[in-house]
Amino acid sequence: MTPRTVAFYTLGCKLNYSETSSIKRLFEEQGYLGVKFENGADVCVINTCSVTDFADRKCRKTVRQALKYNPQAFVVVIGCYAQLKPQEIANIEGVDLVLGAAEKFRILDYIDDLTKSTDKGMVQAGEVREAKEFINSFSFGDRTRSFLKVQDGCNYKCSFCTIPLARGKSRSDTIPSVVANAEKIAAMGVKEIVLTGVNIGDFGEGTEVIEGVRPKKEALFIDLIRELDKIEGIERFRISSIEPNLCTNEIIEFVAQSDLFVPHFHMPLQSGSNKILKAMRRRYKKELYADRVASIKHRMPHACIGVDVIVGFPGETEEDFLASYHFLQDLDISYLHVFTYSERPNTPAAEMEGIVPIEERRRRNKMLTILSEKKKRHFYNQFAGGRREVLFEVHKKEGLMTGFTDNYIKIEAPLEEDKLNTIETVQLMNINEDGLMEATVMDIPDSIFELLREVY
Repeated sequence: MTPRTVAFYTLGCKLNYSETSSIKRLFEEQGYLGVKFENGADVCVINTCSVTDFADRKCRKTVRQALKYNPQAFVVVIGCYAQLKPQEIANIEGVDLVLGAAEKFRILDYIDDLTKSTDKGMVQAGEVREAKEFINSFSFGDRTRSFLKVQDGCNYKCSFCTIPLARGKSRSDTIPSVVANAEKIAAMGVKEIVLTGVNIGDFGEGTEVIEGVRPKKEALFIDLIRELDKIEGIERFRISSIEPNLCTNEIIEFVAQSDLFVPHFHMPLQSGSNKILKAMRRRYKKELYADRVASIKHRMPHACIGVDVIVGFPGETEEDFLASYHFLQDLDISYLHVFTYSERPNTPAAEMEGIVPIEERRRRNKMLTILSEKKKRHFYNQFAGGRREVLFEVHKKEGLMTGFTDNYIKIEAPLEEDKLNTIETVQLMNINEDGLMEATVMDIPDSIFELLREVY
C-alpha cells in the first residue's frame, strides 16, 4: 500500500520552522511520507504568521498554490493567523481544517477523514488561554542549523503586537529537557543550534498559577545557556533574538567568554524615539539600548548586532522618524530588519490617532533599508582580508556553497562537497554583487599558517 504523503509550507519566524519540523516528524511516525510542497501531497499543512498584513495575504496565496499542485490536497492551516482569524481562514476556498494554538500539535487527531470540504473548512481553535502547555520542538533535515524552541508565548503587552493573542502567555521548557533535545540534535550530526522562542530572555516564566500563586522562576535564561555550553557534539549555539532589557550584562559577559555561543546578538529596538517607544509600550528607552550595544562591542568588538525597527507607527512624526534614523546611524550595529507598521485588529495601536500615510511609511522603510545595506557592508568590510570560521551549507547556485561565520557574515565559496556541514577556516576576500563575502577555504591549519607568516 502506497503511504499517504504530507507537505509543509512555513511562513514567518524561526519558531514556526522548529514547530513545523516537529509536526512533520509526528506524521512520519504515523507512516506518512514527507514530500516537497511543489510535489502535490495528499495533506498540505500551512504554518502561518500574522505579524503583518502581508503574512495574511501570503497564507491565501499559499493555499492556492497547494491546490494548484494537487487539487485534491487536504489543506490544513495552523499557526498564529489560524489562532487569530480561524473563521476567516475557514472561508478561504480549498481550506479543509483550521487548528488553533492549543490544537496544532494534536493535528493527527483531526485528520482521520481526509475528505475535502465542499463548504467551508472545519475549525478547531479554542481560546488562546487554553494554550498553556509548553510543547518542545526543534527543526532537523532542512538546514545545516537546527532551530531549538526553548520558550513560547509572551507576557509583554506591546501596543502593536498580536503575538500574545496568537500564542498565549509566556511558558518555557525545562533546562533538562532543552539539554536532552540539544543532545539529540548533536547525535543527528547538526553543528549549530539556534535557540528560538517568542521572548527567550523571559525563559523560566510561565509556570501555571496554582491557587492564585505563581511560583518563583526555577531558572533564568543565563542558567540555561550555561548548561548548554557544556554539551559535547554541538560546535555553535546562536541566540535568535533577545529583548534589550533582558539582554543583561551577565549574558553578554558569558557569551564573550564562551567557546560555543557565537558573538551574534539580535535585539529588537522598534524605534529610536523615546516618545514612540512609550506609545509602543516597550520596556526600555533608547538610552538602555545604546548601553547594551556599547557593552557588547566593548567585550566583543567583532560581534554582529542585528536590529528590528518599525516605521510608520501611529503618531510617528517626521521628527520622530529622523530621531530613529540618526540614532541607528550612530549606533555600532551590523544590519536592520525594517518593518512597515500595519494595523492589526484588537491591538491598542490600531485605535491610536496620528495615522501615517502608507506612502510615507514606505518612504521611511526605504530610507532605513538603504541604511541597513550601508551598515552591513561596513561591517563586512571590517573583516575583508582576514580569516574566520564558517559553517558551510548548500547553495542554490551551481558550483557554489554558502555559510555563515560565527559573527554572521554570509560567505560564498566554490563548492567542495566534503566541506558541507563542516566548520572551515576561510580567507575573506571581498563583497560580491549579491552582497555576500567571497572567500576561499584554507587547507593549511591555522597553527601552520601563523608559523609561516612569522617566518616569511
